[in-house]
Amino acid sequence: MSGPFSGLRVVDTTHVLAGPFASYQMALLGAEVIKVESPQDPDQARFQGSDRDMVKAAMGTAFLSQGAGKKAIALDLKTGAGRDALCRLLATADVFVENYRPGAFEALGLGHEALARLNPKLIYCSISAFGASGPRREQTGYDNVIQAFSGIMDLTGHGDDRPLKSGAPAVDYATGMTAAFAISAALVHRNQTGRGQHIDVSMLEVAMTLLTSHATDYMWSGKHPKAKGNQYAFATLGMYRASDADLMIAASNLRQQKRLWIALGREDLVKKTNLERLDDFTREQTVLAGMINTMPAAFWETFLNERRIPAARVRRMGEAMADPQMQAREQVKQLEDPAGHVDGLRVVTSAFRLSGAETGLSCAPQAVGAQTYEVLQGLGMTTAEIDALCAAGIAKQAAPANDAASGVAP
Repeated sequence: MSGPFSGLRVVDTTHVLAGPFASYQMALLGAEVIKVESPQDPDQARFQGSDRDMVKAAMGTAFLSQGAGKKAIALDLKTGAGRDALCRLLATADVFVENYRPGAFEALGLGHEALARLNPKLIYCSISAFGASGPRREQTGYDNVIQAFSGIMDLTGHGDDRPLKSGAPAVDYATGMTAAFAISAALVHRNQTGRGQHIDVSMLEVAMTLLTSHATDYMWSGKHPKAKGNQYAFATLGMYRASDADLMIAASNLRQQKRLWIALGREDLVKKTNLERLDDFTREQTVLAGMINTMPAAFWETFLNERRIPAARVRRMGEAMADPQMQAREQVKQLEDPAGHVDGLRVVTSAFRLSGAETGLSCAPQAVGAQTYEVLQGLGMTTAEIDALCAAGIAKQAAPANDAASGVAP
C-alpha cells in the first residue's frame, strides 16, 4: 500500500466508534495503525452487533466496521510494565490517539506533556465528549447523549414534541472524520516546524459544527429551529408519497423549481423569487402531493432526474448498496482472512479517490492482541520478556487459527 500516510505509525488506544473511526481513516491512507487494548477489557465495540456468534468471539460488527487495516496488541495500561511497553512504542510513533475522560491519561503519566518530552514530534490527539476544558470536561457521553445535549434531537422529528435521534451515529462518525482532519493538519504543521502538538477534539463542538446553518440563524434571529420532518421551507424540496412508495424531491433553487413546474405542466406556479415560493408554500405542496401520488416512485425518479431535477426514491440499505453506482465506485472492499474469523467480510472504505496515491486496507480486523509479540519484539523486547508480561496478565497474544496470510480482494 503506497498511500499518502505510508511510513507513519499511529498508536490507537481508543474504543467504541469515534476514536477507532479516526484511526481507520489513517489506515485507509496507508498508515501503520497499532490498536492497543486492555487484555481484560478490550474495545467494547467488539461485543456489539447483530451476529451473536461474532459477539461471543469478540469480533462484533461494530468493531469490524472500522477495525480493518490495524495491528492489534493487548497491554494493561494500569500497570507500570504495560505503560512502559506503551512508552517504548510511542517513542517510535508519529500519532497517538486516545478517547478517555480528560485527565485519565495524565493520571497514568501518559498525558501530552509527558509524552512530548518522550517524543517531541508526537502528535497527540484526544477525543472526548465535551472537550478537555470547561466545566463539563470530565462529563462522559456517547453519540446519543451529544445529539440530545446539542439540540440535534430537538430539531429532528415531525414537530410533534417527540425529539428523534439520527438513525446513523452521525456525531460519532463526524467526530472521527474531524479528528482525522485535525491529525492531517498537525502532520502538515509538523513538516513546517519539526514539532508535534496536542489536538483536543470535542464531540459537542463537532455536533455544533453539524448545526452550523441552524446555529447561525438562531444567533442572528433568536428563533429556535423547528423540527419539520421531511419538509423544507420550499414546497419543491421535500418528501412526497408516490402511488407505491416515498420520494424525495430537491428542486432547491429557482432554476430547478422552474424546471420542475414546467415538466409537470404547471408553468403558472413558477416563481421569480424565493420569497414568493415561501408565501405560496401551501398551494405548491398541495399540487405536488396530488400529482406525485398518481404514479410510482420509480417513474418519478427517472422522470425528474432526466430533466435535471434531483430526486430519489427512499431506499433500504440493501438496495442502495447493490446499486450500479456503488459497484462502479468500489467503495466497499471485500477482505480475505483465511487465518481468522472474517474471511469475505465487506467493509466501507474511503469516500474519495486520489489520482496520485492509493487508498485501501492492508489486513482484516484482528483478534485482541493478535500482533502483541510482533510489535513488542520490533521494539527490542525479547520473547522471554513478552512471555512474562503475558503470564502476569499485563499483555496478551491471540492464538492464530493457522499460518495463512490475510489481505484485501479487489
